[in-house]
Amino acid sequence: MLYVLLAVFLLLLIVGPQWWIKSVMRKYNQPRDDIKGTGGEFALHLLTRLGLHDDVQVEPTDAGDHYDPEHKAVRLSPAFFQQRSLAAMVIAAHEVGHAIQDQENHALFSQRGRIVRLAQVFQTVAPIALAISPVLLVLTKSPALSGLTLLIAVGSVVVMTLVHLITLPVEIDASFQKAMPLLEQGHYFTDPADYAAARTLLKAAAMTYVAQSLFSLLNVAYWLRLLRR
Repeated sequence: MLYVLLAVFLLLLIVGPQWWIKSVMRKYNQPRDDIKGTGGEFALHLLTRLGLHDDVQVEPTDAGDHYDPEHKAVRLSPAFFQQRSLAAMVIAAHEVGHAIQDQENHALFSQRGRIVRLAQVFQTVAPIALAISPVLLVLTKSPALSGLTLLIAVGSVVVMTLVHLITLPVEIDASFQKAMPLLEQGHYFTDPADYAAARTLLKAAAMTYVAQSLFSLLNVAYWLRLLRR
């Protein structure tokens, strides 16, 4: 029974926030006549207002909304890049928030970039190590190799957990210390309910990172328990 409850909890942890954010995005991504520009145009407007338009590009992407610190680009999915909606404005402001972090050399933002690169190395090495481990064990008869492979796998999980744990405060800062002040100081909405809706959108997005962090911690606990056996 305990395992069933744990499985249900993990399912809710993964699916719940994703369902919520999709529901919220669908609600607030409806086109509105009172919104004068698309998400892409609003992102460019914010960058111009901040004096970053010469350094940071605004581009459409099919790889999900994100800010690329290497190529200095705010990238928005077509659903937001081309849409005149509240959600498009909020997501654009959030990604511009990351551009501000980059410009300000935000400590955790920079640290996350380094850890992400390390995680990419582990994600490349770990599957190879797991694949060849049985062959090496047969050839060398050395249990130590299996232990080393397990350590690499655990290392990969730990590094990804660090990425998620650092990502959470970075995303919260981009949302509530960067994006919301940009929206409020710019007086872009005449209806106070729109600012409340913007906060709801940002909270929904933040919950996905909370869920990822919790799931990663549970994953680390599982692997550490496996190592102790």
